[in-house]
Amino acid sequence: MIRIVTRTRLVALQQDAEGARERAREIQGAADRAYAGHLRTVYDLTADAEAAERAAEAARADAEIVREILERTEAQLADARAAVTEQAARIDALSGDLDAFAGTVVLLHYGKLHSVHPDRQAAERHAASFGVGLNGWGPADDCPAAEAAWRISPLSKWAVAVDGDAA
Repeated sequence: MIRIVTRTRLVALQQDAEGARERAREIQGAADRAYAGHLRTVYDLTADAEAAERAAEAARADAEIVREILERTEAQLADARAAVTEQAARIDALSGDLDAFAGTVVLLHYGKLHSVHPDRQAAERHAASFGVGLNGWGPADDCPAAEAAWRISPLSKWAVAVDGDAA
């Protein structure tokens, strides 16, 4: 089929074609701008995701360090608790020993330790075996301990005296 196109019709078609091309350029520009915006958004989101991943990795590393420190601290705490338990047992044992030694006395000969006794009577009986009279004991502060031939002193007092001499 043959169609005859008039000049007016041809000009109208050319104008429509030019309008369509212009519209296509506008739509292409809008699409390009939308695509560029999309690319910027993807780039920004990718950068944010990478930064978040780096921060998460740093946080995981920090958490691992804290976990190691916590494990060491827990081990030290367990050791400290064991030491406290052991010390408490030793304190209890020493307290029992102290209670047993509460009345303990020492027999001094010229200020030097001669023997240890559970009580004053036992020390006097022991001294009597050396010829010291049972009733010849005077107050401890009458003269210096080094000048007294025999003297009875509480163990606690003698134990803290300088060089083991009774005060």
